Amino acid sequence: MAWLVSERSVEGRVLVIDDEEQIRKVVGTVLRKGGFDVVEAEDGAKAIELLNSGDNPMMIDVIICDIRMPHINGTEAIKYFRAQYPSVPIIVLTAYPDFQLATSMLKEGVTDYLVKPVDREKMLMAVKNAMEKRSLFAT
Repeated sequence: MAWLVSERSVEGRVLVIDDEEQIRKVVGTVLRKGGFDVVEAEDGAKAIELLNSGDNPMMIDVIICDIRMPHINGTEAIKYFRAQYPSVPIIVLTAYPDFQLATSMLKEGVTDYLVKPVDREKMLMAVKNAMEKRSLFAT
């Protein structure tokens, strides 16, 4: 039945960065059911390490990043991602709505700013919209 695996079309790969394991599991499940391949990291440092490990950087289509995390927080990680991977869209997913932070993040190139708990459909739409924006930049 290995041929069934190759038949499954993957919409893209999403990196989910959140220090809460339960959030990563829920977001990962929603995205996988939506057809995405999901990679998880518990903080910005692990995400950066994951992206840069091996001979070739990992190919990621969208990054979903929490803000308040230990080690390297979301704000620092997002600055790094914007500098090193400028074509990869970033979606903020946070439990702490902050209008000023949201505004500054959007000005800095973040694609979307979602507040936990986020509706399943809203999250999938945000990721699909981010993928479309990336496709526009790639062409």
